[in-house]
Amino acid sequence: MNTKFASLVTGASGFVGSHLVDKLLELNHNVRIIARKESKLKWIDTSRVEIFNCDYENISLLKEALSNVDYIFHVAGVIKAKSKDIYYKGNVEVTRNLLKATKEANTNLKKFVFISSQAASGPGFENQPKTEEMECNPVTTYGKSKLEAEKVVKSYEGEIPFTIIRPSAVYGPRDPEILLFFQTLKKGIQPMVGFSEKYVSLVHVQDLIEGILLAAFSESSLNQTYFISSEKGYGWEEIGNLSSKILGKRVIKIRIPHFMVYSVAAISQFLSYFKNEATILNLEKAREMVQSNWVCSVEKAKKELGYSQKINLEDGIKQTVDWYIKNNWL
Repeated sequence: MNTKFASLVTGASGFVGSHLVDKLLELNHNVRIIARKESKLKWIDTSRVEIFNCDYENISLLKEALSNVDYIFHVAGVIKAKSKDIYYKGNVEVTRNLLKATKEANTNLKKFVFISSQAASGPGFENQPKTEEMECNPVTTYGKSKLEAEKVVKSYEGEIPFTIIRPSAVYGPRDPEILLFFQTLKKGIQPMVGFSEKYVSLVHVQDLIEGILLAAFSESSLNQTYFISSEKGYGWEEIGNLSSKILGKRVIKIRIPHFMVYSVAAISQFLSYFKNEATILNLEKAREMVQSNWVCSVEKAKKELGYSQKINLEDGIKQTVDWYIKNNWL
């Protein structure tokens, strides 16, 4: 790209957002980020980005941040919370405020790219991969709040050019959420939820970033929604076998009945009420975990954007594990 573009990224301090900032800088974009003063920007080269310290309730400051940029990548969101209100405030109202400020401050925007989630669509039906055209059936408040945020984005059709991205489960360097899975394997244990195989789509963060940028820069993506993920679904047994091989560990597979998953999640959720932070393992997460089919189709993204999975599962897991070890996370 010869023209120098300006891009704004929300959620830049997080796992996906920080990788997106890295790639935009590599593409020679002028990059702005919105970050609260307490945000930890350890992955961001702050000498190369313009930082706007503001919250998402201040429309006037948001307008200043959003003006004169070509692309807005809205990655920020709430993935774990102690109440429904927090999910809806962080995922729906923040999106609404950004769009309101964008409409008032930036009439030349090329694309508003909203990073939603596969959770907004919900699990697949029977053994079919989920497509963008299928009915949405989110099973958690998180998923419902992301779907509601998608509706807010779509309400600006004709006023703000947008694209919605629904990543599947994302993994890769800097990801704190999947770390527990590898820590458990390192101890020689592979928990298996239920007594039948469960299938998921996974996407390495580098493939996700490529998909996000293909959608942002494509004219055919205007007002469209895309799953960005692996090109096939993986069984958790396959994921565990590859991971334990890369870790060099022999593991014992332990089948955990669904009722026990709910029981552990209930205890975890109860204990979280006495802590400052919400827990990722709660009753709603348990509802996600017991689903048999979290596989989505990337055929639309392949056909319309030219997307393809570049990093296979084994290479992606090895890269992730190597990064965890190098950074003393594992």
